[in-house]
Amino acid sequence: MKIIVTGSSTGIGRSLTLALLSAGHQVWGLARSAQDDLAIKFPDQFKSSRCDVTVWDEVESVKKNITNTWGHIDALITAAGIQGEIAPALSADPKAWSDTVRSNIDGTYFPIRCFSSLFNTTEHRAKVICFSGGGATKSRPSFSAYGSAKTAIVRLVETIAEEEKSNAFDITCIAPGAINTRLTDEVIAKGPALAGKLEYEAALKQKANGGQSLDKAIAIILWLLSAASDGISGKLLSAQWDPWNSLETHKEVLKTTDIYTLRRILPEERKNSF
Repeated sequence: MKIIVTGSSTGIGRSLTLALLSAGHQVWGLARSAQDDLAIKFPDQFKSSRCDVTVWDEVESVKKNITNTWGHIDALITAAGIQGEIAPALSADPKAWSDTVRSNIDGTYFPIRCFSSLFNTTEHRAKVICFSGGGATKSRPSFSAYGSAKTAIVRLVETIAEEEKSNAFDITCIAPGAINTRLTDEVIAKGPALAGKLEYEAALKQKANGGQSLDKAIAIILWLLSAASDGISGKLLSAQWDPWNSLETHKEVLKTTDIYTLRRILPEERKNSF
């Protein structure tokens, strides 16, 4: 497959890119830093562009290069993101808060909007995989900017899935889990006063025990890229906890249910009456 990966120079994006290359895929990595080492190691498989995916003009410029070189793509994985402003919402820096939200949501939306016209849907379904988690499904004190952006990404994915359900591509969100990356180090560096006592202690514990499985996060992405996931779209899946590798047998049910989506809970669903 020909796959675009944003945020391919660091963290999960970097590990994922290496896994895709090792599996024989062609990858075009987008990042703000150079990735010459991968180009040297995988000269026939890896291409890259220095690009800030939160800037529309830069993303659009990269599209021209990809179009001229590849002509089409089979998949897009939007792994780029920042944790940004960490502080209680009412004492956070307003500009930093706004920059955090826009970086994450624009950095996801711009590549989808720009590269969707390159999807190859003649031989198989095209795939879009976005990153959520980080407070998208529950309140996360001191991480309101990051959590708000990640929640917005889930709703964006659900909306696009509904709008494009007659077309041959699937778009999905994943929550990769509490994996040790620079984001973990950022929480520790902020300390308990800004990150909050519980988040700070959890980050220390995560750093000490190695965090959750990176292999599971990569495995769910490889599964979502495969034909086994065809037709599963508009869902938020946990790499660590959901039985995603058995969902192939439940595709028809998933099309008509709100399982693995963000929804309002009604009193009767909790056996309460108001």
